[in-house]
Amino acid sequence: MNVGRTERIASGVAGAALVALGLRRRGLRPFLVPLGAGLVARALTGRCPVNRALGRNTALDDEPVSPVASVGRGQGVKVERAITIDRPAHELYAFWRDFENLPRFMEHLESVTVIDATRSHWIARAPVGQRVEWDAEIHNEVPDELIAWRSLPGSEIANAGSVHFTPAGGGTEVRVVLSYEPPAGRLGDAVARLFGEAPAQQVQDDLRRFKQVMEAGEVPLRT
Repeated sequence: MNVGRTERIASGVAGAALVALGLRRRGLRPFLVPLGAGLVARALTGRCPVNRALGRNTALDDEPVSPVASVGRGQGVKVERAITIDRPAHELYAFWRDFENLPRFMEHLESVTVIDATRSHWIARAPVGQRVEWDAEIHNEVPDELIAWRSLPGSEIANAGSVHFTPAGGGTEVRVVLSYEPPAGRLGDAVARLFGEAPAQQVQDDLRRFKQVMEAGEVPLRT
């Protein structure tokens, strides 16, 4: 389930209204009835393919822990990429869960400092010697399956992410969902340059380096 209670109620009401209107207006029936029926189904099942594609899960508002992670609801950049690694899920999860390992394969991260069991401080390198810093917290976690984090209020860049570990054949599919909202002004320009024009490619490259580290034990050299 990835649709929260409030949205399910709203979807049900709107869907029923659209179906009723479509039945009364023959010319609009082919458009309104299917749309209304889809909203009613969304309300009854609590599942939405659009939410799933965006990594969005408003059901997390109803439950403190869910096996699906939310990556924020802003209008910023959203990226989802996956790779299969020839290692068991528990090993990949354990390596990633120690956030201080992340700069070993995430090219733009300078450091991640663990503060406590759920909070950490992140520093990323930006062009021309600039840095972008933020504090993050783990807000959802399923051992060996999921880690989801989001930036805390006051961070220089609003962002959220989740990484999913799913057994696939003899290895594990690692899927990363990332969302960030660049701030305005000079800092926003630095963040834009930090993530570049192809953030999806950067995430894919990070996953490729993660695969290299975990399968071959190599530490990629920074360029």
